[in-house]
Amino acid sequence: MQNTAVKIRGLTKAFGANNVLRGIDLELPKGRVTALMGANGAGKSTLVKVLCGVHTANAGTVGLHGEPFMPSSPAEAISAGVVTVHQSINDGVVPDLDVASNLMLDELANGSGFFMNTRKIRAKARKLAEAIGLDVDVRREVSELGLADRQLVAIARAMAHEPKLLILDEPTSSLSAKEAGRLFELIDRLRAQGVAILYISHRSSDIKRIADRIVSMRDGKVSGVFEETPLDYEGAVKAMLGRSMSEIQLDIPEAGTPILRLENIVLQADSKPFSLELRDGEVVAITGLVGSGKSLLADVLYGQARLESGAMQLKSEAYAPRNQAAAIKAGVFRTPKDRATNAVIQDFDITKNITLPFMARHSIGGFVNRKSERTTTRRMISDLGIICQHQSDDIGSLSGGNQQKVMVGRWMAEASNLLVLDEPFQGVDIQARRDIGAKIRETAKGRATVVMVAEMDEAVEIADRIVVMADHTIKGEHRNENIDLNAVLAQVAGMESGQVNAG
Repeated sequence: MQNTAVKIRGLTKAFGANNVLRGIDLELPKGRVTALMGANGAGKSTLVKVLCGVHTANAGTVGLHGEPFMPSSPAEAISAGVVTVHQSINDGVVPDLDVASNLMLDELANGSGFFMNTRKIRAKARKLAEAIGLDVDVRREVSELGLADRQLVAIARAMAHEPKLLILDEPTSSLSAKEAGRLFELIDRLRAQGVAILYISHRSSDIKRIADRIVSMRDGKVSGVFEETPLDYEGAVKAMLGRSMSEIQLDIPEAGTPILRLENIVLQADSKPFSLELRDGEVVAITGLVGSGKSLLADVLYGQARLESGAMQLKSEAYAPRNQAAAIKAGVFRTPKDRATNAVIQDFDITKNITLPFMARHSIGGFVNRKSERTTTRRMISDLGIICQHQSDDIGSLSGGNQQKVMVGRWMAEASNLLVLDEPFQGVDIQARRDIGAKIRETAKGRATVVMVAEMDEAVEIADRIVVMADHTIKGEHRNENIDLNAVLAQVAGMESGQVNAG
């Protein structure tokens, strides 16, 4: 027990007749990073919610540093030293408060900071921010910060509790490479201090950088534990999915007629111009680090930003949408990458989340045609394999991966000329990623599809052609056959082709 932070034995949890956890046996060692992988429905979210006091287990035991541990609330879990940074950033911050208040919120809430003045609160907050490498004015409201800085505020707040077990749920999904690097350095320091870390992610790059071991879950049970160096990532995926990872063999069709032409466009005043053509039936992945320009390009295509210079043509007609409504009218649809903030409407059910942009399509004489809405929703639930009880379920009742399927389904439910998918696999497991990718490719004919992705394995799995962006311009294009991944990754890092060859 000396080296074990958390010991779980026979843990079960059921919701009615649905047995979600089926006898979990697991140990989380001190001073080690355990990567947890599992498909939607595997039980990993429920396991985390039991550990952080959201759910109470039906049976089994949990020990924390040798003492019985079964928290009845998140506050009780936090006070015991089990701290969770959730994937949904707004679960870890209060947007209407300033950074200092967010970092000191738990101390203020329990009364220990009652007599602290604003100057002392800000001074303590600055120390917390410095400890994680968060360079931000603690007087700013969190609502004014970008997504990455909000994530770092949530993590810095967690650090204030000096955790014995730190649970991180997809922590790099909104971070740039530099910001992720700072997070990894922080994790290294915590590991050296003996903190046990449960790191929920399917990103191979994250796992290879930070994990000491991988735990796979399937059907409510632990299906594999991988600790030998080098870590067997492919074996972990096999244990998670129940089958081997087969080689990706895409059937790349002949591209059709041009749908979108970008001619000598400049995204920012100091960036180089580039041209690009997207064709009917073609799926093009645009990859690059956070800040490479791929999301700005998505904004331009969807009428949310303007070009510095250059021209766009959509189906041989000049295209310069003034706003999102103009883009949609032209048949250009887009899924944003920040699902929680910019896509999911929490007060709506699954049906309304899918059909909302196309209410005219589902209305007769000013009245909503419920049958038409239900038919469309059932089709998307079936096509994308959305796991739910009923199409009228609240969107918040779904897992993150299934919410993402709903958001993709919203824009695939109607025919488009150009489908722009900005990080459609963010926060979803490998099986959900493949479900979404297969449906994107299956329905590609009749439109051009562009997919913005940060992870190279995602690009390879879905694209006919891979375009690399860095510094707000194109660094290279590659047909997805016998691709030289070293050259592609060098271009992602912003190296020119000559530098690639130079090694």
